[in-house]
Amino acid sequence: MRLFDYELSGNCYKVRLLLHMLGRTHERHAIDFHPGREHKAAWFLERHNPLGQLPVLEDDGVSIRDAQAILVYLASRYDAGGRWYPDDALVRAQIQAWLAAADELTRTAGAARLHEVLPHGVLNYPCDLAACRTGARAVLRLLDDHLAERHSLGLRWLASSAAPTIADIACFPYAALAPEGGIRLDEFPALRAWIADVRALPGFIGMGGIMAPVVSAAA
Repeated sequence: MRLFDYELSGNCYKVRLLLHMLGRTHERHAIDFHPGREHKAAWFLERHNPLGQLPVLEDDGVSIRDAQAILVYLASRYDAGGRWYPDDALVRAQIQAWLAAADELTRTAGAARLHEVLPHGVLNYPCDLAACRTGARAVLRLLDDHLAERHSLGLRWLASSAAPTIADIACFPYAALAPEGGIRLDEFPALRAWIADVRALPGFIGMGGIMAPVVSAAA
């Protein structure tokens, strides 16, 4: 299994996070996103993803593109217990809805973050920073309201009453990284509690901007 990866990408990170939680060994093939723009190179477009986007996962001789699609694939194939993508029609429908929300976070909060942390001109499309931030806050408000309602029922996760699913993995990175795009999380208390819950999961790993919790040594 090989992951075409960029260390600072939230979409690549969510795949690494699920792979780690599933205990799946894999080879990371680092792509020079910036400044090399290797994801737009002819060899990458021809062999791996004609859309020129990361991440891409190679497994058993096939390439799977799109972070959310990769999460579905990994959970469906390698999670024998069905925890991350439960075989329940309603839960799966809810997961799909949150995967769509994760795409919207990439388009808004992710774009605002790229605008702030990478040199201007890296994006292939004009970034209306104010519109991206407004759109991101709308998705974060949706998440916060949903999580607050869930918390009132004694539930912690986006789609399942029993455990986190790939919905939580998908939405987590660009919600947690929103402040790097100039989007404060102060007004989203339920969202901040959920971010802390995800960081506390067994097997959690961090990335730049999302540190793993410090575990104190036993006295």
